[in-house]
Amino acid sequence: MQGETPPGRIFIADDQALIRDGIQAMLESEPDLEVVGEATNGREALELCRELCPDLVLMDVRMPVMDGLEATRKIKRECSETSVLMVTTYESPDYLFEAVKAGAAGYILKNATKPELSEAITRVLSGDPVLDDGLAMQLLRRLADEKASLTNLPPEPEKSEGTLPTEPLTARELEILQCLTHGFTNHEIARRLVISTGTVKHHVRHIIAKLGVSDRTQAAVRAIELGLLN
Repeated sequence: MQGETPPGRIFIADDQALIRDGIQAMLESEPDLEVVGEATNGREALELCRELCPDLVLMDVRMPVMDGLEATRKIKRECSETSVLMVTTYESPDYLFEAVKAGAAGYILKNATKPELSEAITRVLSGDPVLDDGLAMQLLRRLADEKASLTNLPPEPEKSEGTLPTEPLTARELEILQCLTHGFTNHEIARRLVISTGTVKHHVRHIIAKLGVSDRTQAAVRAIELGLLN
């Protein structure tokens, strides 16, 4: 029917066939999601992402040939509009820190239930955070501390972290960006700033486009890298 939103296109990257089959089975009954491909290692994931341009990759952390973190870095460089959700057995802030630095929107554990997996995927595709407030703040503090320590080192021109957006963020967008770094949902941001949820979504889309990222987690990371927030 004209006007219907097409299903979210999902790609699964995991070296274990049992995990890939299990995820696919859990998602088969979701009418708004479509599994468009699978990969057994990070290199395959990168090659197939170039070909298929999925909306979201469910990425295992540890895989042969190329691990999930390196594959995520390369996918985000070449297919910037594709979001990545790490699927891992490791419930560790260190893994999450490295995953988000690599470009992931967040991660979910392999023992997640079907409702938990579906909710995480839906949240990423709709632009909502998949990190709780406390974990988001821990992560971004570490990023800020790491950036602060690097500013004391001599500059390396060939390793630039990026340039400021061509179109500057407005004062309202910076306010909302600050809220994103706290892991707030659109509804929470709307309540704090006394504006509608629709207005928040509109601003978030502009922020993501101006910063050249694919999701709100990476918008917060880019803001830290560029020193846009105090």
